[in-house]
Amino acid sequence: MAAPGAAPVSVLVLRAAGTNCDRETAVAFELAGARADRVHVNRIREDPARLDRYQVLALPGGFSYGDDLGAGKVLANELRFFLADALARFVDAGKLVIGICNGFQVLVKAGLLPALEGRGRVEATLAGNDSNRFEARWTHLDCATDRTPFLRRGDRLHLPVAHGEGKLVCRDPATLARLEASGQVCLRYVDGAGRPGAYPVNPNGSEGDIAGLCDPTGRIFGLMPHPERHVEFHHHPRWTREGRGPGDEGDGLRVFRNAVAHFR
Repeated sequence: MAAPGAAPVSVLVLRAAGTNCDRETAVAFELAGARADRVHVNRIREDPARLDRYQVLALPGGFSYGDDLGAGKVLANELRFFLADALARFVDAGKLVIGICNGFQVLVKAGLLPALEGRGRVEATLAGNDSNRFEARWTHLDCATDRTPFLRRGDRLHLPVAHGEGKLVCRDPATLARLEASGQVCLRYVDGAGRPGAYPVNPNGSEGDIAGLCDPTGRIFGLMPHPERHVEFHHHPRWTREGRGPGDEGDGLRVFRNAVAHFR
């Protein structure tokens, strides 16, 4: 929660036609002590300076514009061609951006992640899952870096995925190697003991078992799993068998708490 007399951290949850996780994302930030507004991308295109009022920009999951031109591609083009200056000003001011599932796809296809050679150049993509089907399952995740304020190195998260195009593919092997060396690989799929593994441990075939990335500043972060779907104890399918109860938080809430704490 905010300190007495302090204004709460302000979050803009960006939505578009087909976005369907915006309410859950807003609630997750509110549980973490922030104030969240759900705003349509058209309102930001009309007045890009509106973005300056906020400290965190969240791109939630869903199927923006029906994924008609590929997952996240239409919204990515809106960011890239109409809001690039506003987004650069936002990030350069020390503010944070998170993209979840479809939001991660948007950030990658807009060239905001991984941004090894500057924003705007597309250096990776999220391709169809190796299973050739939509994957909806719970995954174990290892936090591999302290590079981004959203995570803490060594944390282990248990979060669900729900996507058909979640396989991270880099432009070339050298790009993957640079991501590894720079510490921009934020999350990896692992098994319950923290070990890498084939499908279904890695649910989509992502190179390097990568589930999440950040940009070189650490302030832009994207991940395929859904932290907003595990912020309360009863969100986990085994909550009764694992002894969880009222007062217990879901693993995903840590992501949102870390972002809010960054501004405290």
